[in-house]
Amino acid sequence: MITTWEPTAAGVLRLPSGRLVRGRGLRRPLPAGPEPDFALYLLGKEPPAVSWEARWVRWPDFRLPSDRAAATEALREAWERAASERVEVACGGGVGRTGTALACLAVLDGVASGEAVAYVREHYAPRAVETPWQRRFVARFTP
Repeated sequence: MITTWEPTAAGVLRLPSGRLVRGRGLRRPLPAGPEPDFALYLLGKEPPAVSWEARWVRWPDFRLPSDRAAATEALREAWERAASERVEVACGGGVGRTGTALACLAVLDGVASGEAVAYVREHYAPRAVETPWQRRFVARFTP
């Protein structure tokens, strides 16, 4: 059974394929509504346990993932699962690391890597992907 996000829910990004992924900041309360089926947490330290399946990628604030291969693998898993599950991508504030990851998901979904940051800024958050090195990470991300 396919269970995805409500397209108009807060933080939900619709990828060109129609996949829906929710981005959010973990410093804010969990939004009302259904919980994720799977979450990808992008933090410098291990996140607290949650009642849904989650994967942690060590990714310090304003930086890049500590292990780029592991991050790429986790992003591919999130993209694949978003076809039929409620997938959440989150960091502390929900803008820099989350925006970078969402832009990489957009690349996996067929958006050109040079256009992915603009896509996420238009459809998710205007300040998404905060640093020059995060923008470069997206530009060099290959599916």
